[in-house]
Amino acid sequence: MGRQARAGRCLESLVRMAIPTLKAAERECPRQGRGAKPTISEWLMAGLIMIAVLNKKKSKSAQYRFLCEQRAIIAGWLGDDRFPSRPTYFRRYRKAQRFWRKAIELQGQRAMAEGVTDATNAAVDKSLIVGLGGPWHKQDRQAGKIPAGVDCDCTWGYSEHDGWVHGYSYEVVVSATPGHTVFPLLASVDTASASETRTFADKIDDLPAGTRTVSADSGYDMNEYGERIEYEEGDRRTGRHFLCPENPRNTKGRKLKPAADAAQARSRKRRRQRRAFLRSPRGRRIYARRKKTVEPFNQWFKSLFELDQRVWHRGLENNQTQMLAAIFAYQLLVRYNHRRGHHNGCVCWILDAL
Repeated sequence: MGRQARAGRCLESLVRMAIPTLKAAERECPRQGRGAKPTISEWLMAGLIMIAVLNKKKSKSAQYRFLCEQRAIIAGWLGDDRFPSRPTYFRRYRKAQRFWRKAIELQGQRAMAEGVTDATNAAVDKSLIVGLGGPWHKQDRQAGKIPAGVDCDCTWGYSEHDGWVHGYSYEVVVSATPGHTVFPLLASVDTASASETRTFADKIDDLPAGTRTVSADSGYDMNEYGERIEYEEGDRRTGRHFLCPENPRNTKGRKLKPAADAAQARSRKRRRQRRAFLRSPRGRRIYARRKKTVEPFNQWFKSLFELDQRVWHRGLENNQTQMLAAIFAYQLLVRYNHRRGHHNGCVCWILDAL
């Protein structure tokens, strides 16, 4: 069997593995808005996008050309010969972010059910990626001057690892349990300036039921996050712990004012409890897993999908679809790898074979 035939068989297996999850995501994330129901279903569009991303076609035009060339073969894999026009593909591509977030969540659940990973311990992190075109500096923004070639959706963001970056960011929650494969469970994509104090809020309710610890860096230091993770209605403990170093608040040498009410006193007490758990031997051991899980994951993921230099597209919506589809594809590659008897995240060989 030739290399091209083996690549086709491998891609076909990946597509067939993805279809049940894509269909489930469409059921749980139905199309919203006015107008007639589209002829081409959401899961079918997502399947086409996923195939293009797996083959690393970096512009929408290149993706569409590739899909047209392989149309007959792909129709056989998907079991549906409906195919979008070029304008439809471009328009639906921009609007697919909500679908992909649900698909990633569902595939994370499927991976846990299959024994691919374990989410008892989880970790969250945000990573920056440089945008296309040159930077749009503050003075030019204030003056209303748009340099040639700049992506107007890009913003500035800073991280200790990347420094100042003009571009986009993605946030991912991964499994971080010792002895198990690191696996993305939840994800979102935003501009580089998006704050962790905003982006993580809508992921807390979607954390796996079995998760007992969530580790984050100091950018996530918020009482709201800690209390939502550790407590439910009626002030009952959830059995979870939020491990997050405190952000310096310039309070050194200042006397803390007495709590204004019972709620503030309770919040301070819970914060002290989180601080004590993080400093305990168990807390330090769990938190140290971040350096072996979510932080390396960002490097693996970017390298695998050639995002370590810059994003693939211009515009926030386009990059939301591409990066989320790539994270879904990464999940799929790890599940495929597991089925082949390799219980790890070394999936580059699969992508290289496509």
